[in-house]
Amino acid sequence: MRSLLSSMKMPSEIPESFFAPCGMNCMVCYVHLKEKKPCSGCLGDDQFKPDRCKACSIKNCAKEKGFTYCYECSDFPCKRINNLEKSYKKRYNTSLIENSKMVKERGIMAFQVEEQKKWKCSKCSGVISLHDKICSNCHNTI
Repeated sequence: MRSLLSSMKMPSEIPESFFAPCGMNCMVCYVHLKEKKPCSGCLGDDQFKPDRCKACSIKNCAKEKGFTYCYECSDFPCKRINNLEKSYKKRYNTSLIENSKMVKERGIMAFQVEEQKKWKCSKCSGVISLHDKICSNCHNTI
């Protein structure tokens, strides 16, 4: 699995397109980090984006309702978000709902700064994958 990861350093600024409607930081997504031609995030263009991300029911729901982020909806957190939240809390010890609340309360820039600190490898400044805790640059397991 480690050999599949592309070498990627944490950028000085995470593009806004990498904050997904559900609250995921696409910069630390395993799929994004392992690709030789990484996608430009959930809200970026569809070039190099995996089919499952293009067809994401959560992203498409937000778009159909005229929202960029799920937290803008009066139904937040809905059943889809709650189901994803349960999975991410159990499997990755991460709360997408808390991510969304932070962006809503403090802004996307504050969230990005915290995420850079949290997911930047202390050994090489690479990006650590949320999903497998492996640095995309030096391949150390965190």
